[in-house]
Amino acid sequence: MGPVDATVVPSAAAGSLPFLPMATLRVLKNMKNRYGDRCWCRYGFVNAFNPLTSWYDGDVVGIDTGITITMAENLRSGFIWDTFMKNREAQIGLSRAGFKPA
Repeated sequence: MGPVDATVVPSAAAGSLPFLPMATLRVLKNMKNRYGDRCWCRYGFVNAFNPLTSWYDGDVVGIDTGITITMAENLRSGFIWDTFMKNREAQIGLSRAGFKPA
């Protein structure tokens, strides 16, 4: 809540990999190339950073790294979605939400 302060959350962009792969990869590569020495560490991107204030979070949060890895694999192979869509509850939920099979 509140005004936009230029804080960047790399995992938010990475979550879009399967939907907009070229644009998302361009954003992630740009972050790493421009701010890599501060926003990238042994485990990947830090949780968040703000280049305008020179603030770089020292944490790498597992759930954020997890969504990055999961969406990268989903883009690469489709395995995540294919596996999820075998789940009967997922199929029912999407049907109830108005989605139709492809």
